[in-house]
Amino acid sequence: MLGVIADDFTGASDIASFLVENGLRTVQMNGVPTGALEQEADAIVISLKSRSNPVAEAIQQSLAALHWLQKNGATQFYFKYCSTFDSTAEGNIGPVTDALLDELNEDFTIITPALPVNGRTIFNGYLFVGQVLLNESGMQNHPITPMTDANLLRLMDRQAKGKTGLVPYADVIKGADHVKHCFEQLKQQGYRYAVVDAVDNSQLDVLAQAVDEMKLVTGGSGLAAYMAQHKAQGKQHQAFVPTKNKTVILSGSCSVMTNKQVADYQAKAASKWLDVEQALTRDDYVETLFNWVVEHLDGAYAPLVYATVPPEQLKQIQQKFGADIASQAIERTFAQLAGRLRDYGVTNFITAGGETSSIVVQQLGFKGFRIGKQIAPGVPWLAALDAPIYLALKSGNFGKEAFFSQAQEMMQ
Repeated sequence: MLGVIADDFTGASDIASFLVENGLRTVQMNGVPTGALEQEADAIVISLKSRSNPVAEAIQQSLAALHWLQKNGATQFYFKYCSTFDSTAEGNIGPVTDALLDELNEDFTIITPALPVNGRTIFNGYLFVGQVLLNESGMQNHPITPMTDANLLRLMDRQAKGKTGLVPYADVIKGADHVKHCFEQLKQQGYRYAVVDAVDNSQLDVLAQAVDEMKLVTGGSGLAAYMAQHKAQGKQHQAFVPTKNKTVILSGSCSVMTNKQVADYQAKAASKWLDVEQALTRDDYVETLFNWVVEHLDGAYAPLVYATVPPEQLKQIQQKFGADIASQAIERTFAQLAGRLRDYGVTNFITAGGETSSIVVQQLGFKGFRIGKQIAPGVPWLAALDAPIYLALKSGNFGKEAFFSQAQEMMQ
């Protein structure tokens, strides 16, 4: 019923978890599959790594995903981006949205990254994180996609080729039929996209009804949860949890919440900082990290390897080595370490940060996942389709401070 194109791996598992929680049998695929889907599903989520790569590459990947979803029976399509709407100045949210609209021969869609359960709300077109505007939330310090404006209309207009209008809160609370009327008015006025206010879940429920027949929907995972509710019509599916076994935590995110989560976890378990300079200069650094992890696998909680640092330290690292060089060194080290640990027998991987999660999944090479029980809103356990491996892929700001220990306490 629903084909989802997600612009990173944590975002894909985020939306997949909400679809499962709300009654849709969901499969998450690692990249665009080469063959047909081999099992029944109500929703398919294709996870790409298209958030911050070149625009043309992001468009090509997204269109390839769309074509595969069409061939495998999807009738409605959802372009999933982060609830913090983070992207580069040039894209890729706007250009990918335009390409998908053109390919589907459609001329209108919505922009709704709201996820109230995690504090992402929209009012008068401005995106809030908790009680503060997006650009005051810590996202202005993101190492790859810093966000310095909270106005979604301005952000979309800078990236996309059409005009962005607003369906404000006062209109949304009048119900789905009124919201549909607002869409028609905006289309007649020449708008190609509509930012829709949502300050709590009741507005997302209204919006889910209003977009029921819209061919392309774009947004965060919050709206998808309510779309799933309406499509599933009360069906429920039992979600799994992982088996207790060798576990490791790899944290590359430098978000405000991940910094708190790392600090909380360091009081409970062994942890080791991933030193960028050593990653760049020592050929044996991955082996050093691997040996350290192996030495600490038998503790009450799993060992943590982290590149997570506060904003001031992150700036110092970027100034010393260059932002791109530092990020690539961290990603490469995590990828190689994950591969070594998988070969050693580690079966449970918990990762923090979209880039870290993406590179780890790519290195481990799974074609797709079954979606399990949520650890926190938007963060489920995943089971690889083609190996006895479990993963939890956490977006930077998701989860509470005790997330890393809570994830392990769910294992049976």
